[in-house]
Amino acid sequence: MTAAVYLGAALAEIAGCFAFWAWLRLDRSAWWLVPGVASLVVFATLLTWVETDAAGRAYAAYGGVYIAASLMWLWLAESVRPDRWDIVGAVVCLAGAAIILLGPRA
Repeated sequence: MTAAVYLGAALAEIAGCFAFWAWLRLDRSAWWLVPGVASLVVFATLLTWVETDAAGRAYAAYGGVYIAASLMWLWLAESVRPDRWDIVGAVVCLAGAAIILLGPRA
């Protein structure tokens, strides 16, 4: 369940942030902000569903997922293929996220 929540949150955050990017950097209409803000609300809501005792831990582990999802966005939405250093960095971040989220706690 946590993986699905993180993937949904990443998609919602990236889409919401891209709406602002499109408005400010690509000269799109300010109407792009309406779905962008809605998407960011979905993102924030989804992060509350993560099964952990501390919000900061949920956010920290999410960071690795966000990085990997951002590189997928780069490739699929922007048609820029990630290079080997992008991929290595994402793997390192996902490993760190797994340690944070799944590490044994006293």
